[in-house]
Amino acid sequence: MINKFEIKSHDGPGRIGKLNGEKTPKLFFKTDLKISPFEGSAYNIEKEIARFNIKETIKLARDNVEKCDAAVIQGSKYIDLRIECLKQLEEIGYNIFIIANGDELLTNPRELVDIVVNLRINAHPTSMLIFTFAESSFMPILTYMGIDGFLTDASNYYSHLNVLQTPTKAYDLNNYNLYEEITQKELEEKNIECLEFVIREIQAHMENHSLRNLVEERSTTSPQNISTLKILDKKYMDFILEYNQLF
Repeated sequence: MINKFEIKSHDGPGRIGKLNGEKTPKLFFKTDLKISPFEGSAYNIEKEIARFNIKETIKLARDNVEKCDAAVIQGSKYIDLRIECLKQLEEIGYNIFIIANGDELLTNPRELVDIVVNLRINAHPTSMLIFTFAESSFMPILTYMGIDGFLTDASNYYSHLNVLQTPTKAYDLNNYNLYEEITQKELEEKNIECLEFVIREIQAHMENHSLRNLVEERSTTSPQNISTLKILDKKYMDFILEYNQLF
C-alpha cells in the first residue's frame, strides 16, 4: 500500500514535504498507520540474532504488504544490517519506515547519528523515516538529520514513566513537584500537546529556513543533545552542506 509522499524543499538535510496532502514533518497517531508485523530485536544483541530477526521481519512485511503501509527497520546496533533491512523493505514496496529501538538510540548519541544519517543517505528520497519515543527536545535535531515524522506513542511512554515533556526538558514528576495532583491520562494529554506544539514549531522554522537555529538552541538542553549535534557536525559535515542553501 504505497502512500504518496513528495518533497517540497529542504532546510539543511531536513525535508519539508506532503504525505497524501498533509504537511511533513508530522506526528503519527496509532490510527494513522497500518504497521506490518515484525520480529522485534533488543538493541545490544549479537549480530547473528539481529540478522535472524531481520529475516523474520522481512518475511512478515512481504506477507502483509497489501494491507499495511509502514514497516519497521530492525538491525539493532548494526548500521549495515539496518541498511540491508531498509533496502529489502523498499524492494517489497514500502515507503514509510519506523526506526526500531528509538528509546535506546537517544541514550547513545554517536550510534543515533550514525544510524539515522546512514539510513537517510541510503533510503530512496521518497521514503519516509519515522522515529519512536523521541523526547520533544530531540525532535528538532532528528528532523534536521532527515526524520520525517514521530509516533505519538512517546506521550503514553513518558506519561507511564511519570515524566512531563516540555519543548526544552523532560521533568520526572517524582522529583519535580510541578503538579500537586495529576492523573496519568492528564499527563499523557499534556505530553501530546507538547509534541503537537514542537512539530508546529519545527515546521515554522523550516518554512523560515531557521531550523539550524532551533537545533542549536535545543542542543543546550541536555548532554545527550549537545553531544548529538557535535558528533553530527564533526562526522557528517558533507551530508549537512549538501543541502545547505548558498547565499
